[in-house]
Amino acid sequence: MRRPAAPRVLGAPRRRRLLICVTATAASAALMVPLLTGRLAHGPDDHRLQIEFGEAADEFHVPRNVLMGVAYLQSRWDSHPGVPSVVGGYGPMHLTDTGTPRPADSPPGTAAAGPPGTAASTPAQDASAPPGDLRRAARLTGVPAEKLRTDTAANVRAGAALLAATQRQLGKSLTADTDDWWEAVARFPGTDDKVSAATYADDVFAVIRKGAHRTTDTGQRVTLPASPGVRPHRPAKPPRPKEVECPPELDCSWLSAPYVQYDGGYGNHDLADRPRDEKIEYIVIHDTEASLSSMFQTVQDPTEASWHYSIRSKDGHVTQHIRTKDTAWHSGNQLVNARSIGIEHEGFLTQPNTWYSEQMYRSSARLVRYLAKKYGIPLDRQHIFGHDNVPAPTGGSIPSMHDDPGPFWDWRHYFDLLGAPLRATGGEQSGMVTILPDFATHEPLFTGCGGDHDHSPCAPHGSSAVRLYTEPSESAPLLQDPGRHPDGAASTQDVNDLGSRVSAGQTFAVADRDGDWTAIWFQGHEGWFWNPRNHPTAVGAGGQMVTPKEGLSEVQVFGRALPETGAYPEGMQEPTQSPLPYSILAGQRYVTQSRLGGSYVDRSNFVESPSPVVKGGEQYYEIQLGHRLAYVRAADVDVVDVPVAAGPEPESGQDGHARRK
Repeated sequence: MRRPAAPRVLGAPRRRRLLICVTATAASAALMVPLLTGRLAHGPDDHRLQIEFGEAADEFHVPRNVLMGVAYLQSRWDSHPGVPSVVGGYGPMHLTDTGTPRPADSPPGTAAAGPPGTAASTPAQDASAPPGDLRRAARLTGVPAEKLRTDTAANVRAGAALLAATQRQLGKSLTADTDDWWEAVARFPGTDDKVSAATYADDVFAVIRKGAHRTTDTGQRVTLPASPGVRPHRPAKPPRPKEVECPPELDCSWLSAPYVQYDGGYGNHDLADRPRDEKIEYIVIHDTEASLSSMFQTVQDPTEASWHYSIRSKDGHVTQHIRTKDTAWHSGNQLVNARSIGIEHEGFLTQPNTWYSEQMYRSSARLVRYLAKKYGIPLDRQHIFGHDNVPAPTGGSIPSMHDDPGPFWDWRHYFDLLGAPLRATGGEQSGMVTILPDFATHEPLFTGCGGDHDHSPCAPHGSSAVRLYTEPSESAPLLQDPGRHPDGAASTQDVNDLGSRVSAGQTFAVADRDGDWTAIWFQGHEGWFWNPRNHPTAVGAGGQMVTPKEGLSEVQVFGRALPETGAYPEGMQEPTQSPLPYSILAGQRYVTQSRLGGSYVDRSNFVESPSPVVKGGEQYYEIQLGHRLAYVRAADVDVVDVPVAAGPEPESGQDGHARRK
């Protein structure tokens, strides 16, 4: 049987890399507080960024909707003052500073501060610099680079100056006609490939046509009015390679993962003939926890893990490594590997102020939408999920399972981009709920961003995660997880600890309600979370649940769906089906969105053609057991239907108030 996915960087464990993190100074008692203070309530200053966009656009004669559209694609108007992204980008305009150390290259426990600012008297030159380059912006505006990193108004003004300079370099006038700015916009992110640049510009103009409104990370309320009549003047896209499996609007390249023998084994994936021999029904979202160049070395190593696609942060460029018909080793669970496609995203789980770029989100959503349509994969959270949702194949493997993309991946925004928005599908008193906090304003406390021995609070950051308690009280203990903490230790607020938390888009059966608190069934226990009606962290849902058949006091749960004994051909070593250290007690209910047959492929030897898939008659239901998925035998449970009815749109959080828990 194939081992769990290997570490992503040679010699370094994946779960807890010693990565940098900006931490808050707090008394030890603060570690018990479940929530950091949210943003300030709205006041006269909460439209300051809106005004700054207008002033900068007017000063440099750039259409206001062009400047705001570019900023939306760069950062969704968030500032992250003074803190770089994974590619060294700063501020709402995400101006990139090539002198900033990449987070992966910075020493543990230090902030990746850029070099000193450029002198104001430096002449405006360096035409070879990328259009969105921070140092070029400093020369154009006469503002020190350090100020462009930390001052929002200066950052926006610099973005306008860069757009105007690029428009002039193209030999065009600084016209008020939005349609004439497409080429300048396409050059702004500084990407080398023309298809990615064209896709970026198309995305900016799609935002301009549709309009946008949101509250930023600093509480600024920003609105871009819709301009549905905008039709930019754009050249035709260049032809794309036929070798890769990508939607036509993405620029995708190929970097092959090896399939070779070596002393003691083979790697780093398996030949298959999917979907003919095994249905593809999952797409697993990963983050790299390393620079993409390092990951490219890993994926070409036959002794390492593998995945199908990598997506670059700075521009959303997609690289394919393995044909989707073949099986990559990416999830740590052979069943999930055999039925899934794995996509790695350049990013860092434990660095909440190092954010995933909007270009990467959009490229990923385009790719997933294309793959889901090609293979008939439902766009829901039991089929599109993170590595942190993959079930452990056995109880003993639970502590070593990976936790990416983590609590700072914006599932709500991601599913909006997929065209399958997460929303209420049942009434307020439904027997099922979908977890749905407002990412931008929901800031639960996490610890441990500095590494294994760091217990200080992480910097405040929007999150998809909602924490669970044993009672309807923020002073109650967290739920104990016998799989993750087999020694009986309590669950923690550590950023990697999934033992007592759920995530946006996951749907659970309601166990109880008490005022502003809701309890769900979670790994065999009631888990309570704060869910006030005026600012809900979950919405009503409909669908199907499973519950133990009458007469059964409890039902075993499994990390893989294997065929029954007797289904295996003679001579094949039969894998052992061992239950996970959880069980479903009589009366408990768990949400299911999939019924599947057991299957198994012997991956023990190098072969020149795909190994046969063993399929039996045993049927299973996939369930949302806890933060991770799991499987139960269909023969052990009954299915309970909960009516699906269109509910109200969930609270968007654009009022800027912080959510609790």
